[in-house]
Amino acid sequence: MMHATLLLLGFGIMGLFWSSCNPKKGSSKDDDKQLITVSIEPLRFFTEAIAGPSWKVETLVPNGASPETYDPTPRQLARLAESKACLRIGYVGYELVWSSRLAENAPHVPFMNMAEGIDLIFDSHHVHHHHHEGHVGNYEEQEEEHHHDAEMAESGVEPHVWNSPANARILAGNVLKALITLDKEHAEAYRQRHDSLCLRIDRCDSIVRQLLSQPEASSAFMIYHPALSYFARDYGLTQIAIETDGKEPSAARMKELSGLCKQYDVKVIFIQPEFDRRSAETIAKQTGTRIVGINPLSYHWEEELIATAKALTTSTTAP
Repeated sequence: MMHATLLLLGFGIMGLFWSSCNPKKGSSKDDDKQLITVSIEPLRFFTEAIAGPSWKVETLVPNGASPETYDPTPRQLARLAESKACLRIGYVGYELVWSSRLAENAPHVPFMNMAEGIDLIFDSHHVHHHHHEGHVGNYEEQEEEHHHDAEMAESGVEPHVWNSPANARILAGNVLKALITLDKEHAEAYRQRHDSLCLRIDRCDSIVRQLLSQPEASSAFMIYHPALSYFARDYGLTQIAIETDGKEPSAARMKELSGLCKQYDVKVIFIQPEFDRRSAETIAKQTGTRIVGINPLSYHWEEELIATAKALTTSTTAP
């Protein structure tokens, strides 16, 4: 009996030894990192690419949620208060609704607009025709910036600025400036990672242009929620939106959309996971167009843009 007791005690001591040598995954590594919060997943992609391993980047809007209507959770608000900064796009629905409340919740956290310097599209038409064709503000003046953003939203700014390689370069430049503002000591490392990211953006742009230059590539597309306005501008495409001011289309609008499909020789209707697909399915059935699922809010920014371009160049036979 004594021998068995000593043996069990020995195993217990060994277990404690091994557990101390092998801490639970994620128990301390992330605790040592500086925390920065971003508003959407694509912005996390750009930020992580430049920030590197010394930063923990967290997103307020989780994958699959709509940034037009999302409400941050109490835990996210607590994490935001621990952040060194909050990087945002500036014109997305929940940012505008929550900007003042988020700032009040974390008055010591600078809110930085990463869309500064982008040539904005002002959304006032259902059909957008486009032909081929950096400065980060004073972070101290946050109240003035929130007021300016609200005014811009009321003017109808198209918020999906990240779905464009041309805009992505500006976003990357603004993220770089923000990180250097927060941590000048590692400025050179941030610049090097920024340059590497820009090479990836340029490569993505080159692939998309090559795909869309093919003879079979469509020059027009339909989409439920108009998230590809800047993509269309970059590549000279026509975007036709099903949704009108966040509302389902009326019967008259549905008839008009079917006519537009034929008028612009639309082969593809894009749908996003956070929106109802029934209107798109009805139009596709009436016109013989294909439905293609995309996620413009995905963290995998490069893959999404390339997949979108591929969808405009592949077989146009409806299932």
